[in-house]
Amino acid sequence: MTAPDWAARPLVLAPMAGGPSTVTLAAEVARAGVFPFLAGAYLSPQRLADDVAELRSRSSGPFGVNVFAPSPDHPSMLEDARAYAANLAPWAAAAGVVLGEPRYDDDAFDAKVEVLVAAAPAVVSFAFGWPPAEVVARLQAVGCQVWVTVNDPQEADWARELGVDGLVAQGWEAGGHRGGPVDSGGEQLPVRELVNALRARSDLPLMAAGGVVSGAAAAELLELGATAVAMGTVFLACPEAGTAPVHVDALTRRDRTVVTRAFTGRSARALATTWTDLFTEAAPAAYPHVHHVTAPLRAHGKATGEAELVHLWAGAGHAEVRALPAAELAALLVAELAAAKSR
Repeated sequence: MTAPDWAARPLVLAPMAGGPSTVTLAAEVARAGVFPFLAGAYLSPQRLADDVAELRSRSSGPFGVNVFAPSPDHPSMLEDARAYAANLAPWAAAAGVVLGEPRYDDDAFDAKVEVLVAAAPAVVSFAFGWPPAEVVARLQAVGCQVWVTVNDPQEADWARELGVDGLVAQGWEAGGHRGGPVDSGGEQLPVRELVNALRARSDLPLMAAGGVVSGAAAAELLELGATAVAMGTVFLACPEAGTAPVHVDALTRRDRTVVTRAFTGRSARALATTWTDLFTEAAPAAYPHVHHVTAPLRAHGKATGEAELVHLWAGAGHAEVRALPAAELAALLVAELAAAKSR
């Protein structure tokens, strides 16, 4: 297995679970010099194994896989999610949708760990919760680098105790879920400040993420001391991505993003919609219970093209998204980075 050469490939395709991440997207950006990640969250263990095998058949270079580690479960979460479902029910009924039942699950975590130990990708990263030390050791024993997501500089101390190989420094501007182990619900550091704070606190390699949509912006983060820079939103409009058409259409038509628990019960940055305006204040911290409640309504919105019913994940730089083929966009980002470094 080839270890990542971050100096040669410092730009990273961020994992985007729930549809946008595809094997084709990963293979195409790899061809153009960007380090690819597959998103393992929400997939069955077998589908994850199949995706890893397919990417290996299409690309000879190293790649990463991201999975969600189990979130904490508290008895109050089920009650809070039921209350939120009652609040949402009239709105869902107006759309002709029956909401799902709130429940807890761990996204088949143990089975996915077995898949990853057997497949041994170059990097395994974790979001939401963090893996047990035994899982970290097993993955490292087969040659995987293990990275965890942080939103707060103090989390670097926990990561060092866990023995991981690197930190994904997810700034406040990032689209999608807050990936760190604590969903505080409050505003967190923007990516530049987070990188600076982590560099002062830890010598672990850093992968910076948060609203980066150009090679020039990535160069600034590398200059601050990031080892690599992950980019997700910028790839959402690529034809190789599995992004829903209604989501792609909204990226450059809407001008405001919000961080909300309204869709899943966990804080996430999305384009503002009627849903976020009406229900952000009412949404509890109850992931994945709320995720299961709202899944039918969000699926209906995707299928019918009703943007107000879709979780339109997007980073702060969404207005600058370029709808290009993945390899062309990746090559352009690499060229922008090289140009910025040469100035």
